Amino acid sequence: MALGLDVGGTKIEAVLLDVAGRERWRERVGSHPDDYPAMLGAIGGLVQRARAQAAAQGGPAPTIGLGTPGSATTDGRLKNANSACLNGRPLQRDLETLLAQPVRLANDANCLALSEAIDGAGAGAPVVFAVILGTGVGGGIAVHGRVLTGPNRLAGEWGHNPMPWRPADEPMPACWCGQHDCIETLLSGPGLSADHARHGGPAQPAAAIAEAAAGGDAAALATLGRWHERLARALAQVINLLDPDVIVLAGGLSCIASTYDTVPGLWDRWVFSGGLKDPVRTALRPARHGDASGVRGAAWLWRDDLVR
Repeated sequence: MALGLDVGGTKIEAVLLDVAGRERWRERVGSHPDDYPAMLGAIGGLVQRARAQAAAQGGPAPTIGLGTPGSATTDGRLKNANSACLNGRPLQRDLETLLAQPVRLANDANCLALSEAIDGAGAGAPVVFAVILGTGVGGGIAVHGRVLTGPNRLAGEWGHNPMPWRPADEPMPACWCGQHDCIETLLSGPGLSADHARHGGPAQPAAAIAEAAAGGDAAALATLGRWHERLARALAQVINLLDPDVIVLAGGLSCIASTYDTVPGLWDRWVFSGGLKDPVRTALRPARHGDASGVRGAAWLWRDDLVR
């Protein structure tokens, strides 16, 4: 069996898959973004329970794949994670010591891309760009069913580029990464909430704003309209650079159903066409496996034919 773990800002999820990709066990616990020892302890507890489940089902100890925000440096320390306690830490090495077993680690958006390219919303598509729209914003790339990482392990790192085609009156919020105007600051859940507040709306989480918009609330509809337009601009830049066959959305904000009709209706304005009318053929789809897709991709990290 294969064990996948997804470490996020609010939760750590684990799933146990058999060789056919069938789910045999799943558990989710709270994350500890500011407490590294507690984060290690929570991961270790999940692994022990997964091992017990595998043994109860007559199997050996499972392989372990871990999806995390950020990526590893050349000396194995984590960088670019929005869970601050992970940065600068040799997470893979520490887990291998704790668990007495090899662990494979990859960016969480790469795990999402891998999962959706294998048997998800991008199955069979030559090029898949996968997007996480949640507490943070990230991207991953899969080509012919294999995830790409790059020499700097930054392939698909979309959320920390500047928002393109920015109007003069659009805010340029500071980002935790040290830059301003990152895509993440405007398209993440906290970014959507902050934008709503800037325009006089009540302090609400993104899910509540989306629910209010679905109910016809004018202020929420205006906030969602600005968010959709920004998402269209940001994805048009991806299409201009990568020209993917499918863009897959996951994370909490991917559940906003109107996105899948609204954004493709907007992005033609920024996709390069040389002035000729030529409809964009890239498909925009929700992740088939929902918010469980990244953890499934983490479980697949031991499939050497799928990762390069």
